[in-house]
Amino acid sequence: MRSFFYSRNALTKVFPAAVFGSLCWLVTSLSTASPSSFRVNPDAGAGDVIVHGKLGGLIFGFDIDPTGSEGLLCEAVLNSDGTVSARVETFSQSTGRFVDVLGGSESQDDFVTWGIARSIGLVEKEHVKSLFHVERIFRIISPLSGNQINGIWTPPIDRMHVINQVKPSPDGSSNVAVYAVSVSDAPPILFTSDLATNTFGSVINVTHPDFITEAPPVIAFDVARNQVILGHDKPSGFIEPPVLGFVDLATGLFVEHTGRGLGVINGIAVDSEDGVLCTDTSFDSGAQFFNLDDFTGINVLLPGANPQNSTASGADVEFDPVNKLFLIAQPFSDGMLDNGSSIQVYDLAGNLVESVNSLNFQGGDNVFPIHIALNPRRRIGFVNGPDLTTAIQSFTY
Repeated sequence: MRSFFYSRNALTKVFPAAVFGSLCWLVTSLSTASPSSFRVNPDAGAGDVIVHGKLGGLIFGFDIDPTGSEGLLCEAVLNSDGTVSARVETFSQSTGRFVDVLGGSESQDDFVTWGIARSIGLVEKEHVKSLFHVERIFRIISPLSGNQINGIWTPPIDRMHVINQVKPSPDGSSNVAVYAVSVSDAPPILFTSDLATNTFGSVINVTHPDFITEAPPVIAFDVARNQVILGHDKPSGFIEPPVLGFVDLATGLFVEHTGRGLGVINGIAVDSEDGVLCTDTSFDSGAQFFNLDDFTGINVLLPGANPQNSTASGADVEFDPVNKLFLIAQPFSDGMLDNGSSIQVYDLAGNLVESVNSLNFQGGDNVFPIHIALNPRRRIGFVNGPDLTTAIQSFTY
């Protein structure tokens, strides 16, 4: 089974207060946006819908249809005889109840959910042919509500590349951006695809040293400007602002900009229509909001940010294109280790709108990184937890 997934929050670096204190002036000078008064939503908070796989196994990726009523997950159970019981399943967003099994195996194989774009689900089957030979087969469920694997997806990758991220376009189309890492010495690659037609854009090699060091960058798909934005930290012996890479999908031109905040970029999302980019950083527990037209931006501190440590830092960032909101996963609410998890909701100007509390997606033992899945029209979502490996939980905002 797959073992190369990581949580970027596990890369968060905690340094002595004296080190952070010498840098606080930088963080403060960038924090030019003041949080607005809360617009309290009485229904905002953790929901009572908890989703488990039919077998109760480890969840290998999940997503929900942003315009429909179902969700998609893959799960796997390691049996005592060394075989793996693996399933592809759909569930109800309203009740969390199992809807259907779309595929399965009883071997060494497993399945991975990569996401949903325009009600089209994408899953990967990892077929183990031998110890060092895994055949990766990609299948389409279109539409998800049909509860049937009925298509094939043939990405332009070889055996030495493994998909690391798939990001749907924020415009609601069936287009996605894909980042694949190499298991050899080859560079990572980046390309786009239309899931509905099984077509692909040019394959672009990522060779800039700031983006191939340590963990892979997180990506955002800016469809309006035909670019993918990479968020990373800057390889250095000292904590400093991260770097952002802008890859022109038509020409392959790569432009690098220095971001704001300090440390690793854990999450990134874009409002392509309005030209607003949101990132969050590990060391200063900051969230950044950029104008993509001139790359001006601000850094605001997440609730509970404390110069003594970085436990208030964010993780995944997702964009709600209907209500024009950015949602940031915060594993430790207000930076407190015993206060559960939150999702912090911001408007396009970097103002804090509300906090979704009483969640639990702490820790680094989850199979996949923390992920927020949204249905913007219903103002609901799902996130890892309360058991990080075998459950996901609903919330409203």
